[in-house]
Amino acid sequence: MRPAVSRADTWSGSSGRILSPSGTDDSGHAPPLQTEADWIRAGEIVFNAPAQYQGVLRVDQVRSQDWWTQVKPPLAKDGTLPGYKYVVTAKGKVELGNLSCASCHTRVMPDGTVVQGAQGNFPFDRNTAASLRSGLESPGAANVRQYAGLVEFDLFGAPWLKPDPQARLRNMPAEEIASVHAAIPPGVLARQRSSPFYPVQVADLIGVKDRRYLDRTGLQQHRSPVDLMRYAASNQGGDDLASYAGFIPADFPNFKSLAPPAEAGFVFHGRYSDEQLYALALYLDSLQPPPNPNRFDALAARGQRVFEREGCARCHTPPLYTNNKLTPAEGFTPPPGAGRKYDILPVSVGTDPNLALKTRRGTGYYKVPSLKGVWYRGPFEHSGSVATLEDWFDPARLRSDYVPAGFKGYGVIHRAVPGHPFGLNLTPADKAALIAFLKTI
Repeated sequence: MRPAVSRADTWSGSSGRILSPSGTDDSGHAPPLQTEADWIRAGEIVFNAPAQYQGVLRVDQVRSQDWWTQVKPPLAKDGTLPGYKYVVTAKGKVELGNLSCASCHTRVMPDGTVVQGAQGNFPFDRNTAASLRSGLESPGAANVRQYAGLVEFDLFGAPWLKPDPQARLRNMPAEEIASVHAAIPPGVLARQRSSPFYPVQVADLIGVKDRRYLDRTGLQQHRSPVDLMRYAASNQGGDDLASYAGFIPADFPNFKSLAPPAEAGFVFHGRYSDEQLYALALYLDSLQPPPNPNRFDALAARGQRVFEREGCARCHTPPLYTNNKLTPAEGFTPPPGAGRKYDILPVSVGTDPNLALKTRRGTGYYKVPSLKGVWYRGPFEHSGSVATLEDWFDPARLRSDYVPAGFKGYGVIHRAVPGHPFGLNLTPADKAALIAFLKTI
């Protein structure tokens, strides 16, 4: 089992041409960019284009049976690994292109169907664990042991918090770091600026044009394609220009000095051009959900009545099934005047606050998620603690002896999945009906 060998084209927005990996003109494939449809097609190219070679995933890994055994990535119907391509970067040189938008935001369904833009299910953190473990068996094992903790601290540290909940990563043995990441399931990610202890559910980008906040913590407002462009650029290299109360990730391994803007690099080899970002935003806005196999039958109709009776629509308001507001994390009090700038619900639903309060993506808030497309998504909750809707509506998840079927955490056998008590006390028949309805929207 190996990813298909194929060329990974990239689009140069400044010239309106598609470039081959070696940088030679490939204008025979160039979109004319005269209509909105042309721009959307160009955005699809940007979405699938590698941002890095031999980084997160390397050729030697995907040619090793051990990697496939450890990582267990989902494959498309044709046996390919979506989001990753062999790329000829120079004559006689083949590398693996990765870190495209598609590598995170592509879902392989149980039948092998590929859904672009959906909550991805590539097991990123199992891959991180496999990479560390193979590194520890390589000639460069000493470097892996020396720098593994520093790399983790660079990605996740928040030393202005006292105490920094990520500080233990800095001196953690590489073997243990691998185990921390191995505990994170597909669909959840220790994304840069989050935490392997408080990972984030991979976003479903289908329907993003109707959402008013980006990131599970509402990190950025979303008022137009320009905001989506800004968000993408920030995630490509914002940390190279950032100082978090004196903590500067770009200054590895000292984290003290901010380079002049003219000298600052970017984490992923430079951000996309404005034209590329605009095309990408238009493509994301155009994404449509896959055909829904769940029919609105009598059981679903009963579930809709339960949804209305229980007041679910106050937060998950049709037709978007979100009110597009922020809800304060447990223990966070919005500062004076915040309500004039943001749409804030005056209530916390009591879910675990750590992602919102103890990471660099923290804002003190979680956004109210849309329920559209839950039939093809999962795991659920901002850190993916529950695998299914049935798990979410199980009152046992509030108990300390509960065993989450989604993200549990490193070394955790059982823990509560707190918060959002709504629907937990429904009768079994009403729960089944409500879930049937939710799977139709």
